[in-house]
Amino acid sequence: MPTSDETRADMGRMAELAMQGFHCSDVLLIMGLEAQGKENPDLIRTVGALAGGVGFTGDICGAFTGGACLLGLYAGRGSAQDDEDPRLRVMIAELDEWFTAEQTDRYGGIHCRDIIGEDPQNIVARCPRIVGAVYRKVRAILAEHGFEWHTGGPHQDRPPVARSVLPHACPVASRLSQGA
Repeated sequence: MPTSDETRADMGRMAELAMQGFHCSDVLLIMGLEAQGKENPDLIRTVGALAGGVGFTGDICGAFTGGACLLGLYAGRGSAQDDEDPRLRVMIAELDEWFTAEQTDRYGGIHCRDIIGEDPQNIVARCPRIVGAVYRKVRAILAEHGFEWHTGGPHQDRPPVARSVLPHACPVASRLSQGA
C-alpha cells in the first residue's frame, strides 16, 4: 500500500488534474496510466463519456465507473490474444458492493443526481472526496488480488482461462456465437 507521503502526492496530483478540467473518470484513469508510465489520450477521451453520471445525465457516478475501468486497465483484455483475468469481475463486484454501501448510506444512492442533489456546489464539496476514496479502494482491491500498482500488462500469477468458457461469460457474446 502507498505511504502517507505517496498518498498526499497522489491526492495533490488528482487535485491538479481536476483543476485542469479533467472529470472523475478521467482523473482515475490518468492516475493508473501514470503509475504504469503510460499515456493514452484516446482512453482518457473515451472515459470522459462517463463523467457526470454517464454523459452528464446524472446516472451512475463517474468515479465508480471510472474505478471499474481502472480495474479493467490492470485485469481486462487488451487484444484478441489476451484473456480477461478472471479476477476482474470479482474485483468490480467488490468495488460495487463497497461503493453502493458507502454512497447509499451517505447520499441515498450511487447516481450523480443522488450525490449532487439540487445543489451544484455539492460537486466541489463531495466529488473530490469520492474520487479519492475510489482511488484508494481500487488500489487496495488490486493489492488484495496480487496486482502491482506500478506495473502494467499481463501478470505472471494470472490464472489461465479456458477459451471455451469465454463466450458464456458475456450473454451478448454467447448469443452472437450461436448465430442469434
